[in-house]
Amino acid sequence: MTPDFVAELRAHVGPGFLLWLPGVNAVVHDGQGRVLLHRRSDTGEWSLLSGILEPGEAPADGVVREVREETGVPVVVERLVAVTVSPRITHPNGDRAQYLELLFVCRPDGEGHRARVADDESLCVAWFPRRALPAMRPYVAERIALALDYQGQGAVFTPAGR
Repeated sequence: MTPDFVAELRAHVGPGFLLWLPGVNAVVHDGQGRVLLHRRSDTGEWSLLSGILEPGEAPADGVVREVREETGVPVVVERLVAVTVSPRITHPNGDRAQYLELLFVCRPDGEGHRARVADDESLCVAWFPRRALPAMRPYVAERIALALDYQGQGAVFTPAGR
């Protein structure tokens, strides 16, 4: 779902104008070595749980909100692992955007929370063993590996031009 503030911007600049937007991505893992993914309703592809930050929203709060909105699963943020820039994207509705992406590792908050489709952004949501991930864009698989293999103390920053 397009946030209201983005819809207002689009009303002024149109879909062809490239918007620079702050985005959050979540690699949600459980204690059984599985990763929570959703199949996007706009492209039909399996992907990370993600979204656009609202004006003034703290990034960690935004990623928690996005995961809950998309899957119904409350999560706890464990760490920020990367700050990257997405490729330029033309969405199926024609909107053009590029995202400053903050990649977080999260875990479910408590026990017994079942993942489910909780909004119109997903066709389905499911837990996958890391060694049996569904087909997805290489960029998404690379981000999952980066998040789960990360052992450092600070976030990874992608150099310009990558």
